Formats: sequence, structure tokens, C-alpha cells
Amino acid sequence: MLDPTSKTFLLDYLNTPTPTGFEYRGQKKWADYVRPFSDKVENDAYGTAWATIEGSAKKPKRIMLEAHVDEIGYMVKYITKEGFIYLDRVGGSDAATARGRRLDILGDKGTVRGIIGNTAIHIRDKENEKVPKVNQLFVDIGATNEKEVAKAGIRVGHPAVYTDSVELLGKDILVGRALDNRAGGFIIAQVMKRLSQRKTRTSSTVIAVNAVQEEIGGHGAKMVAHRLMPDVAVVLDVTHATDTPGIDKTMHGEVKFAGGPSITHGTCNHPKVIERLMNSAKKLKIELQHESSSRYSGTDTDEIFRVREGIPSGLISLPLRYMHSVVEMIHLKDAERIIDVLTAFVESVVPEDDFTVRL
Repeated sequence: MLDPTSKTFLLDYLNTPTPTGFEYRGQKKWADYVRPFSDKVENDAYGTAWATIEGSAKKPKRIMLEAHVDEIGYMVKYITKEGFIYLDRVGGSDAATARGRRLDILGDKGTVRGIIGNTAIHIRDKENEKVPKVNQLFVDIGATNEKEVAKAGIRVGHPAVYTDSVELLGKDILVGRALDNRAGGFIIAQVMKRLSQRKTRTSSTVIAVNAVQEEIGGHGAKMVAHRLMPDVAVVLDVTHATDTPGIDKTMHGEVKFAGGPSITHGTCNHPKVIERLMNSAKKLKIELQHESSSRYSGTDTDEIFRVREGIPSGLISLPLRYMHSVVEMIHLKDAERIIDVLTAFVESVVPEDDFTVRL
């Protein structure tokens, strides 16, 4: 079970605005949290951060555990003379659910609250109504002209996120925005915490990476993988729980909410890494779910595995409902199971291990 201190950090971390390209708010909190569990915490020019626990072996294997810190959102695209603000999307923001929502714009003078305008149903053209395009969304901050917007510290290029916060549904279910994938950053931090509490160090060096800019192409992961070049990498992200109404499992596979961690097979996923993850779960009697990747995984794994001469990589995923919405949902028991599996995986790796395919 997660201790109260860990839960407090998780809720604070999830509620911290961290849109793609502007991740430093959440990233600083993650780095400060994981620092006591690590030998060192470092970061690169664009803000990807990593924490390291040195291995005890003379020539330790280097294991990278990777998640991403950034969340989807919006960006100020255009400001009208009347003081209305038009938006562009950052990552895969869903315009269909945007109208009528509160938004925080992260401006030069601090956070400015606004609402995405929603013309009353009484006076809309209901017969010909369609889902709005992103460029049709406008934000109202209560300004009467563009000068008042500028006075509030808002200009073109400022990021914005929904104001919706995270909350517990009962004891074990979390609901909110940005669980994709700050839940992953939390999980790898917990693995580092577990490892730091061991009486003896693991033989392998462990590097927990919280990468930037996954939502727009995995740029942070590519940069840091090239820098660190680990012997093996395990990426942790969320995956679609497909057990809610209206989802075609013949198209999207079957992943159950609270059904345990999901392992992905194919493409970027190295068979030996996946086998080791499966064996680690089996020893703990943790049931795994399985997904296929026939072309790409849609995660940072796609960028990590093909860096330089190749990094043996595997993807383990946290089942999540309602991805890229303000009501993303995870079960904390799934998170705890992943912490257990990743910790066991790290503990299983020894200098003699070889994750290369031998022909």
C-alpha cells in the first residue's frame, strides 16, 4: 500500500500544470521528491530529469526506467481586438469536450483563469451543429479588449491547461487530468524509493528518467537515451482500458481496468526484456495483461529502442480509462503492482545478463 507521504506527493504532482514544452513546474517537484532516494539527480537542456542509484557490481548493467512528465493542453494562438483568445492544441487535446470548461493560462504575470466559450444551446444552430474544430474554440478571461489581455500578462505562445484537479473515488481509484503520464513518473519514483531502502544495493545501476515532450513525438526520450545509452530500458506509460461501453475489442484489444499491468509484444519491445518482465511478475504471482504492437507502440519506447546501435527495450503499461480527458481514471492497485514488477525486474538483472539476440 502507498504510504500517506507518497499519496500526498502524488496528488500535488498531478495537480501541477506541466504542459508539453513547459514542463519545469512538475519536473522540479519530481526531482525534489526523488532526490533523497538517489545518488544524484540531473537534467538536460530541455528539462528531462533523471535520478541515479549506482550499482554495486564492478561492471554493473545500466537499467533505464522511463516515463514522461508532460501533459496535453493548449496554447494561445491569436488574440482579437475585443479581447477573446483563440487556441491551438498542445498534444492530443480533445476539442469535442472543450467548450464550457475552465482553463488556466500560464502567463508572464502568473496564472490567469479563463473559460472556453460555450454559446447557449438556445441560440445555437442545433440542426447543423458539428463538433468544434480547435481553431473555433475561444477563451474569455473577462477582458474587453486586447490591451487588457496584455495587461494581464497574456500573449501569443503562452500555454494553458484545464483547471480540473485530481480526486480519489473511494480509496483506490484516482480521477483527473494528466494521469497520462505523471502517474508513470510517480511509479518510477516509488521504485527508486524501494531500492534505496534495501539493506544492500542492487548489482545494477538504475536510472529513473522523467522525459519531456512525449505528447508531441518523444523528443525528450530520444535525447536522453542518446546521452545515457543504457544496457536495457523499460518504459512505463498508460494504456487504454477497453472495458467501458462502445469500445470494439476486435480493433483495440482487451485491457481491463484494475486487471493488472499490461505488457506489450512486438516492434520496439525486445523479446528478452519482455520475457524478463513476465518472469518477474510470475515470481510475484502478479497477473499480467497482454497487448500487441504490430507497427509502433505510440510511446517513448518507439524513440528509445532505435537510438544509436539500439537499446533493448520493453513497455509496461498502466490501464487507464478516458485517456486525454479531464476524467482519466486509474486504479492504485494497478500502480502498486507495477511498482512491484519493476522493482523485481531491477533486482533480477546481473552483470552476466545479455539482452542481445544471438544468431
